[in-house]
Amino acid sequence: MAHSKDQFDDKGFEIEHQDRRLSTGVTADDVVNPLAGMPRDQLLAEADAFVDNFGFQADRDAFRRGALVAQRPREFESIDCLSDDDKVALASERDHIWRQPRALIVSVVVCALGAATQGWDQTGSNGANLSFPLEFGIGAAEGQPGWQADEWTVGLVNGSVYISAALIGAWLSDPLNHYFGRRGEIFITGIILIITPIASGFTRTWEQLTAVRLIMGVGVGAKAATVPMYCAELSPARIRGALTMGWQLWTAFGIFLGFCANAAVMNTGKIAWRLQLGSAFIPAVPLTLFVYFCPESPRWLMKKGRMMAAWKAMKRVRHTELQAARDLFYAYVLYSEEQKIVQGATYYTRLVELFTIPRCRRATVAASVVMLAQQMCGINIMAFYSSTIFKRGGFSDRQALFASIGFGALNFVFAIPAVFTIDTFGRRALLLTTFPIMCITLFIGGFMFLIDNLVVSTGLVALFVYLFTIAYSVGEGPVPFMYSAEVFPLAQREQGMAWSVCVCFFFGAVLSFTFPIMLRTFTPTGAFVFYAGLNALAFFMIFLWVPETKQLTLEELDQTFSVKTSTFIKHNIRTVVPWWFKRYILRKKDIGPCPPIQIERSSSLSPVQTLSLEASSTPNGAEKA
Repeated sequence: MAHSKDQFDDKGFEIEHQDRRLSTGVTADDVVNPLAGMPRDQLLAEADAFVDNFGFQADRDAFRRGALVAQRPREFESIDCLSDDDKVALASERDHIWRQPRALIVSVVVCALGAATQGWDQTGSNGANLSFPLEFGIGAAEGQPGWQADEWTVGLVNGSVYISAALIGAWLSDPLNHYFGRRGEIFITGIILIITPIASGFTRTWEQLTAVRLIMGVGVGAKAATVPMYCAELSPARIRGALTMGWQLWTAFGIFLGFCANAAVMNTGKIAWRLQLGSAFIPAVPLTLFVYFCPESPRWLMKKGRMMAAWKAMKRVRHTELQAARDLFYAYVLYSEEQKIVQGATYYTRLVELFTIPRCRRATVAASVVMLAQQMCGINIMAFYSSTIFKRGGFSDRQALFASIGFGALNFVFAIPAVFTIDTFGRRALLLTTFPIMCITLFIGGFMFLIDNLVVSTGLVALFVYLFTIAYSVGEGPVPFMYSAEVFPLAQREQGMAWSVCVCFFFGAVLSFTFPIMLRTFTPTGAFVFYAGLNALAFFMIFLWVPETKQLTLEELDQTFSVKTSTFIKHNIRTVVPWWFKRYILRKKDIGPCPPIQIERSSSLSPVQTLSLEASSTPNGAEKA
């Protein structure tokens, strides 16, 4: 595609730079703006067509200016049609990323509070495990008649939430989102998560408790598939990770509050476990009461063709009309190109396209890896069974509960630094840094159980569990749900998130079933060493299959996932590993930055055209990864 400098007034340098990038290749993180190579007159004509098509005539000037800013987001100061107020607002957005509209902050906080329900339920089970098995007759000690069957039954009760979340709740999120929107789906799941914890406190048999928890899992799975997705769609690209990880931050807060509630009611006698389970309804109340005060997702409204409603919603979550017009117009341009690749019209076809369209398949693999890694690392075993682990290691009930409070507090406190690093240091970098630490701390912590001195053993086991928790809270804690919420195209987003949540919760159920038996068979030392090995395996899976996504719009991620899997793996093995060894082991400081992935593109095609041709090169856009 040849260009001349006079087409763009003062943009001659950018055109030459753009052509050079197209002919020599672009990095996976250096996304090409599809508007960058468009003449000014054509760009304004496109903005006018957008305005006329969707009835935005009253806001024509805002969308024309927004289109110009979308084309040159980092050079807005040189755009002559912008007012001084426009430039001040854009400069403030660039320099003060935490100054966000109140509606956006309130929306993120309200939805994140709902995540506390999940954390609180996990820890309610944690404390209840010390007493409800005995009341229901499934708490036979090792060696007593039926004790092995009782272990499986306790695992079933604890894992029932994950079973229904993975197999039912996650997959219901798509039709619920389709008919009721993001807010409506969250409201419905909030009702479920108010009723079921309370009901669990009134159960009389383990079968009843299991049934209630299966219903609870429907709400947990559907909510977990929607809340991160909703927050990601509201958030600006530069801090999408920080705002979306409110899910993990408040899940961690719910875990902490649940442990505190466990300790607070531990002396209430036979009803202690009922209070521990029932109290998990508390954080679901503000979620249900206030979710309809939040704006609907502009991208969901755009997907439904309700562009006027999308415009109103976008204005609520941006400071100025210019910023809202820029983001809505740019999102629509990229969404329109995305639709040339992704055409899923039914529930089944959208699901199939997760595995048949290369761009979607790569996102599915990456999201599955980070979700599976959350279970492989062992954190949910700590959330469900830390009190049991500490007690088996020689702690008293009281010591086990208070040791678990420390686990919950650290899980919350050290999730806070991730808010400030996930959009700068990056998702992939956080994972690759923290998984080795988790592996080492679990490995060493497991052997601390073998120390004969109970006081020393107790302190050292708790220490290494806490160090493991700190590493988890900074890395694998915040990444999986927000990463899965952002990597899929809009047409696939509900199905992709449902699949990701299904992977996470299904393997969470498997671990809940098997861990009591593993703890007995392997002993606490063996169990810790086993999970240390899984952490090492997860590190290599992330290194090979999970690309970086920081600071890109949801639509721009199409280009990140246009990189073939084989290309990505070869680059990491043949380029990144040797560079890292030279730089950090041999300490060669003069080797320069690590070379990026090179994606060869034809210089005669625009980025949008290249992506479209890649999708249409085979039936249904399928090709080998």
